[in-house]
Amino acid sequence: MEPKPAAPGPCPGDFRVAEAAAAAAAASSLNPAEARAEPGRRAPSVAAVLPAGGSGERMGVPTPKQFCPILERPLISYTLQALERVCWIKDIVVAVTGENMEAMKGIIQKYKHQRISLVEAGVTRHRSIFNGLRALAEDQPNSKLSKPEVVIIHDAVRPFVEEDVLLKVVTAAKEHGCSDYDLEFGTECLQLALKYGHVNAKLVEGSPDLWKVTYKRDLYAAESIIKERTSQHICIIMDTKEDENHVGHHLEEILKNELNHVEVTSGALCPAGRDLKQIILEQCYNYVCVNVMSSDFEETQRLLNMLEESNLSIFYPVVVISVYFLDYKSVHFDQKVENLMQIREYAKEVRKRNILLCGLLIYYPQDEQKLQASLREGATIITTLIKERNSGLVGQLLIA
Repeated sequence: MEPKPAAPGPCPGDFRVAEAAAAAAAASSLNPAEARAEPGRRAPSVAAVLPAGGSGERMGVPTPKQFCPILERPLISYTLQALERVCWIKDIVVAVTGENMEAMKGIIQKYKHQRISLVEAGVTRHRSIFNGLRALAEDQPNSKLSKPEVVIIHDAVRPFVEEDVLLKVVTAAKEHGCSDYDLEFGTECLQLALKYGHVNAKLVEGSPDLWKVTYKRDLYAAESIIKERTSQHICIIMDTKEDENHVGHHLEEILKNELNHVEVTSGALCPAGRDLKQIILEQCYNYVCVNVMSSDFEETQRLLNMLEESNLSIFYPVVVISVYFLDYKSVHFDQKVENLMQIREYAKEVRKRNILLCGLLIYYPQDEQKLQASLREGATIITTLIKERNSGLVGQLLIA
């Protein structure tokens, strides 16, 4: 049984606490000032506290669930990223145990998180919350944090909340107030509202994705959702000097027809790669590089250089499929494959930077029907590689 904390007394500071079953992944364009568009009304200052000191006993693994990896990235990093995207959350305080403090600092550094402050967790969740709130109070010596009007309490393991849910929680806290009673007795917010009707409590409707990672199966579900979300945009890279009848354009059309729910765009590596740079800025995580120039790896190398410079792969793995076409009449199969096997070395290097590189060799027969069949098979392989994002296939040369 979780030990009862010493009564911490009244909530530190004069700010309102919003218990948010919330956080991570996608952000909307809502602005808190616009959402309450009443003339002369000022948006409140907001901070967030994440009690991340739990042991994750129900998960059944030695690693606390907030540090369990999803696509090789700790769960709590997804939460921090989502809160950082909300520009009106000024400070994010994370309470972690002393033994995990260095690991948390490493996560912040590796994934370049901003506006994060760390405090030591308490013996219970609510004591950890109290420590986080105390860090936001004005009376703390050497504190660089400003006292907010509203504090969002986030359990750190709900990675798929939208910004508008956070906005609803903040608005409700500002309008309905809160109580420090739950800090003393550790009662969950819903039970508190039901049992003590005189306490200011407001339930806010959440989205279907507002669920908590509690068991190991939840990690697999979260991974599946992230894979689905990062697979919604595919960019086909081709030299703009190629004519419209080039086989690469036929492959693009087949992908568009088969993936009618996915945005398929084309980008160019020249001149100066301006279009492609814009696509990278829009956070596309999937690239099909059609190599049509004399040097087998010229286009792919240039694309990889641009991706590395962009730091796009810090948060999510970027899939790059280097596509080649084989005409048996012009190049012998064994010779072509031998030349392309060097893709393994490229893949090993970029894998260190979270870029998943695979090769795809598509048979290019003279017969039109056979060509279409090869292209459809190639499109199926491309789709599977992008959806699965399997690091075990990095450096492999697949043949369609």
